[in-house]
Amino acid sequence: MKKVLSIITVFSLCFALLTGCGTKTVNLSEVMDKINSDFSLSLKTLDDAEKLDQYYSIKAEDVKQFAAEIDSNNDAPVEIVLVEAVDSDAASRVESALTTRYNAIINQYSSYTPDKLSMVQACKVTKDGNYVTMIVADDGPKMLEVFYDYLK
Repeated sequence: MKKVLSIITVFSLCFALLTGCGTKTVNLSEVMDKINSDFSLSLKTLDDAEKLDQYYSIKAEDVKQFAAEIDSNNDAPVEIVLVEAVDSDAASRVESALTTRYNAIINQYSSYTPDKLSMVQACKVTKDGNYVTMIVADDGPKMLEVFYDYLK
């Protein structure tokens, strides 16, 4: 009887792993709405994957869903990019693309708005499973906390 229970338990655990039991799905548009509401933002929405490629070199085939907004004011750009990639390889490519953009933003702030550089340096690109974020804003770390609240 113990062997039968052990076998059933093993199969149950394997089934749970294969079906993705415990994987949380986050609606990134809802997260962006919450960030906009909590931080009183009014940014330009990037509404199609073609613009992700244009601004960040992120290919549409790597993206399951996304929410992205940028500040149209060029004095001190604000960028919030939330991406769910289709798989872990795609997530790594998205992370690489966003890291490249983040480094360019650091260089831009260093040259043109050094008084805001510490704000950018407090922000970062993150990867958690297939979710990748880049938030560059005055309250970037707090905005990232909002994202992680949804991911829990």
